[in-house]
Amino acid sequence: MNEQLSRFMENRADDLTPVLEGTVRRLNAPSVLKESMLYSLLAGGKRIRPILLSAVLHDLGKVHPAEMHIGAAVELIHTYSLIHDDLPSMDDDDLRRGKPTNHKVFGEAAAILAGDALLTESFGIIGRAPALSPEDKLALIGLLVKASGAEGMVGGQMLDIQSEEETLTEKGLEQVHRLKTGALLSFPVEAGAVLAGATMPERENLLRYARHIGLAFQIQDDILDVEGDEKLTGKKSGADAEQGKNTYPSVLTLEGAKQKLAHHHTEAVKAISFLRSPEPMLRLIADYIVYRAS
Repeated sequence: MNEQLSRFMENRADDLTPVLEGTVRRLNAPSVLKESMLYSLLAGGKRIRPILLSAVLHDLGKVHPAEMHIGAAVELIHTYSLIHDDLPSMDDDDLRRGKPTNHKVFGEAAAILAGDALLTESFGIIGRAPALSPEDKLALIGLLVKASGAEGMVGGQMLDIQSEEETLTEKGLEQVHRLKTGALLSFPVEAGAVLAGATMPERENLLRYARHIGLAFQIQDDILDVEGDEKLTGKKSGADAEQGKNTYPSVLTLEGAKQKLAHHHTEAVKAISFLRSPEPMLRLIADYIVYRAS
């Protein structure tokens, strides 16, 4: 990983962790529920979604006191989605980030409720975020609802489940992952634009960037499931093939998937050509998404 990006990610993750942990620990809730929430929330990961938000602010030369709060909100939703994805009724995974999945440690009921609690609390964080006008809070909540709900991540998961009994075309697979993976990667980029007070042309270009890296992220995930090192990915390799899932390598072949990955990377970089920095953080993140664990 690029050293500049590595420092940026480490610094932002260090700033984010106390916000995440404090959000859960302050809750007046059963201790086992909070333990289950924290188990997955603090299990590691690169915090790509909050870091995307921070990168937008950085590249536009802006700062905002709500940065970590909005970043924490999207990380709570991402973590809830992982807990639920791993359940026996969904992907039935035993390993996540190199550790036993939440339901393996706390049981299915506690895992479901921990996910529910993380989802719900994410909107509370936005409501309590500092230095945000009521209009901006409503705008951010609206964006997050669309990205995470039936028109976004949840809808994409439903399409993914429905497609298990059929072979998808490339267009059908792209629609699944624009929603399932891409929507929640687009949210922090849009949220960063809101916090930065970006112009409409800037927002449009940033959203185009986000859509391309969202698809690139999923394609690389699919590629790593075929040829990734479990010690680096923290997930069992070959799981998609075992379950007969539609993936980019299965639809396009492994070489075709790699070509599509390169295409989305190129388009993402083009979309942020308006940024003045010679080496924007968003460009470094696009590179990282494409080359991670390769």
